[in-house]
Amino acid sequence: MSQSVLIDLERLKYPYTGLYNFAENLGRELILQKDEKTHLTYFLPKKYEGSFGPDVDYFIQNPVQKFIFPFTGKFKAWHSTYQGSAYYPRNRSVKIIQTVHDLNFLYEKSHRPDKIKAQLKKIQAGLDRADSITAISAFTLGEIENHLRLGNQERRVIYNGCQVKTFEGFDTPGYRPERPYLFSMGTVLPKKNFHVLPALLVGNDYELVLAGLNQHPYQEKIWEEAARFGVRDRVHILGPVNEENKYWYYKNCLAFVFPSLAEGFGLPVVESMYFGKPLFLSDKTSLPEIGGDLAYYFRDFDPEHMRAVFESGINVFDIQLGPKLLRARYEFFSWKNAASQYLPLYSL
Repeated sequence: MSQSVLIDLERLKYPYTGLYNFAENLGRELILQKDEKTHLTYFLPKKYEGSFGPDVDYFIQNPVQKFIFPFTGKFKAWHSTYQGSAYYPRNRSVKIIQTVHDLNFLYEKSHRPDKIKAQLKKIQAGLDRADSITAISAFTLGEIENHLRLGNQERRVIYNGCQVKTFEGFDTPGYRPERPYLFSMGTVLPKKNFHVLPALLVGNDYELVLAGLNQHPYQEKIWEEAARFGVRDRVHILGPVNEENKYWYYKNCLAFVFPSLAEGFGLPVVESMYFGKPLFLSDKTSLPEIGGDLAYYFRDFDPEHMRAVFESGINVFDIQLGPKLLRARYEFFSWKNAASQYLPLYSL
């Protein structure tokens, strides 16, 4: 007996984000792994219609569907791939799998309890509809269990995958550093904590290269800290970069640095593992779970402490064994593994 499953990929409308990456890569891998009895329909923005090829059907997203969403009863299962989604089937017989990526707002909006309450209420409504709940890390699952009410829903951790695109012949980055450089990747927001990184340039001749969406005024804080430490000319905020440029910056950096305060998973950390460079992470939220014992951790963000951690890590990193161990850990976080764990949840 065939089963018809809707996968909510509405977050494709936000390129250069982790949710876009999740939607695109999971969508492609599910097609490769599904059996002949599983019929997939992808719910997504109009501009992506047809982008996954002919082996799936397409259900085009429209804002009115937040209120009136016809024809959802034809699906046996519905995968809501984003915990803040406003799109759910009206038919209560449809099995819902709800993926939760993070509760980062608990940290980002700690000064606004009213905002936290409102967001928890919205997520709770989705969990109340769910038959199965998945989290992208054990840390995130723990946050769900601590801050939300759960019933007898099945719950499990399914780690995100990672697929680094390679461009071996590419050697024309938009910006070419003149010195050895530290690299970081992510949307330039306060939760990423990037402003603590210029302190790592004191006492050396390194550069700092940051790539990612940077339309938030927080970037001014980074510039202020760079000026305070006298290293402004060695800090470069590039904005979003394409896959070729991203590949080049990962491949050629001295080390990857990621002092984030709130992560549900930490995709850039896994991407950097592919290249086998030393990893310097904060010890907050999910990052120790993802980096394991292969990363060096900032326990706080005092400049002297951070410099000590960095200098110690760079000096002890084994350039022979380190890359091999990091690549092996990268292989563990595959979309093949992720899709193989989601597909059984769609069965009734």
